[in-house]
Amino acid sequence: MPSDDIARSAPLTAFVSEHAPAPIGPYSQAVRCGSLLFCSGQTPIDPATGELVPGDVAAQARQVMRNLEAVLGAANLAFADVVKTTIFLIDMADFGAVNGVYGAAFGEIPPARSTVAVAALPRNARVEIEMIASFGGT
Repeated sequence: MPSDDIARSAPLTAFVSEHAPAPIGPYSQAVRCGSLLFCSGQTPIDPATGELVPGDVAAQARQVMRNLEAVLGAANLAFADVVKTTIFLIDMADFGAVNGVYGAAFGEIPPARSTVAVAALPRNARVEIEMIASFGGT
């Protein structure tokens, strides 16, 4: 554990979007540290209703990407600024459907990515995605 006499090299700044679901625990939607923005994992919760979106895993993935787009937008960033993602799936059979939705959001140089199978996700979601984006070294 770091000692109290070690100073953090960069202050932390939290970002919040009203167009993404409010956190359901003690965490921020996104936190800037230096030139990086760390976006918490988003699940397919519709921020207008607070409920899991109906439909298949592709519908869930579309909502997750909308939520992440809103969080990035709160920091004046976009999918083009994303450098790393992690996708969490409860069933690897969903990989293709999620990959199709996810891939449509990125251009010629998609971010680095990991995809992990997990036993369960909050609210019985089938997919969750977290992102790290760059402010371009500023």
